[in-house]
Amino acid sequence: MLNTILLQAADALAVAKAGSLGTGYGIAALGAGVAALGAGVGIGQIGKGALESIARQPESLNDIRSNMILTAALVEGAAFFAMVVGLLVVFK
Repeated sequence: MLNTILLQAADALAVAKAGSLGTGYGIAALGAGVAALGAGVGIGQIGKGALESIARQPESLNDIRSNMILTAALVEGAAFFAMVVGLLVVFK
């Protein structure tokens, strides 16, 4: 999915440079790709922190896991919102 978003961003940027679309469209598509990358990095950091916490205190596994899933879902929801906003500008 990220590949598709980045390829569409590159295409939109190339079309914008050609002059048939404004540069705002290319920037919006690029922003959608950056949002996807940011979400991937953020969820990776959440998983890393959860695994380190579980390694230090294995008895709190269930609490850490439920908090990790909730936080990852919130990050993913915000990233999807950012991608949709960016792509709505492009494909409007």
